[in-house]
Amino acid sequence: MLDRLLPGVRTQLERWLLVWLTLLAVIAYYWTRWLPAVPDPFVSSAAYLKYLFAVTMFAIGSLLPRDEIEQVIRRWPTVVGGTAIQYTSMPLLAYVVGRLFGFDDELMIGVVMVGCVPGAMASNVLTLVARGNVSYSLSLTTSATLFSPLVVPLVLWLALRQWVTFPVGEVSWELCWMVVLPVVLGHLLSRRFAWWYGGARHVGPIIANLTILWIIAVVVAGNRNKLHQLNAWLPAALLLVNLCGYLAGFLGSLLLRLSDPMRRALTLEIGMQNAGLGTVLSVELFGRDSAASIPPALYTFGCMFTGIVLARIWSGLSLQASAPSDDS
Repeated sequence: MLDRLLPGVRTQLERWLLVWLTLLAVIAYYWTRWLPAVPDPFVSSAAYLKYLFAVTMFAIGSLLPRDEIEQVIRRWPTVVGGTAIQYTSMPLLAYVVGRLFGFDDELMIGVVMVGCVPGAMASNVLTLVARGNVSYSLSLTTSATLFSPLVVPLVLWLALRQWVTFPVGEVSWELCWMVVLPVVLGHLLSRRFAWWYGGARHVGPIIANLTILWIIAVVVAGNRNKLHQLNAWLPAALLLVNLCGYLAGFLGSLLLRLSDPMRRALTLEIGMQNAGLGTVLSVELFGRDSAASIPPALYTFGCMFTGIVLARIWSGLSLQASAPSDDS
């Protein structure tokens, strides 16, 4: 029975993810108005976000195909090249856009955080929709994730040191135990036990999606009193970072002379950042009441929407190209 139920739950979660994000965010925002006598589950769970995220990364690691590490090593020039483009273009774009829009300290920190985190697993799903090279997309996500404890703290320190005293060592350790170690452990279990990998394929995506939904809702709940005071230009700035990220990925793929399916994978990988991780890091470093966690939360909405649109456009183009002509 579960074999039939879980795929259906996963399909509905992924198909309507933006709807669920919006609904849960609205519930989190109005919880104290609608149910003032009921304890707020969003605020009370804020202290456990990093553990929830570690569970998510464990599920994602369990989902990685057994030969994925070998794939990364086999195509290392294009993987390292794509990861280098991501870790240089996105932080620079976020920093420039934040300065261009004149954001204050907290919002600037949040925008830069969006640009510095690795790519999201959602890009792998959308690469499949876009008829891109899913294996290359997985390799890029794996590479960026494994490098994150070394690269992300350094890039954040370079970008944020003029606003905050940035704890490089603390962030590196947080990324190690919260991101890399769970991914590695989950992957090793899947390599060792076929039944584990089989179960992860059903349960893992559901856990990952539910966790991201909850993380965003917790951020909304923690910033109820600030959201209506936010800079009106923030959504436009984040959209600009997102779209320029896609452009950087596309231009980078031309530089690397990638095939069209790999070009689509790199474009989506760079534009779709792991904003869930950025949100958790912002909460851990600056507190759940800090506005620094709002840009990564908003970016989750934006990059999912634009990623879906881009993937559907590419999918339509591929179908047109493969369709037989009337003359044949």
